[in-house]
Amino acid sequence: MKKNPHVGSSFDDFLQEEGIRAEVQARVLKKVLAWQISQAMKQRHLTKIEMAKRMRTSRSALNRLLDPNNNSVTLDTITRAAQTLGKRVNFDLVDIP
Repeated sequence: MKKNPHVGSSFDDFLQEEGIRAEVQARVLKKVLAWQISQAMKQRHLTKIEMAKRMRTSRSALNRLLDPNNNSVTLDTITRAAQTLGKRVNFDLVDIP
């Protein structure tokens, strides 16, 4: 019986070995960010039209931001959404173990 080389390793190790760790992390980050913004909008009873108006952006730009599968969002759009919701964005650059 062959021993599975992945037994005992972490999911992060697997993603790294496959060369897709950074891509997967970016997708997960975008999904979480879209969900957080959507939840904050619901708490404040903001429609997409009102949110886009307050952000001084188009509704299509807001739709890209809220789409968990669309990664083509600018830092400026993210920052304006956060400010509109009374929040701030926090990014960390950390070493990869």
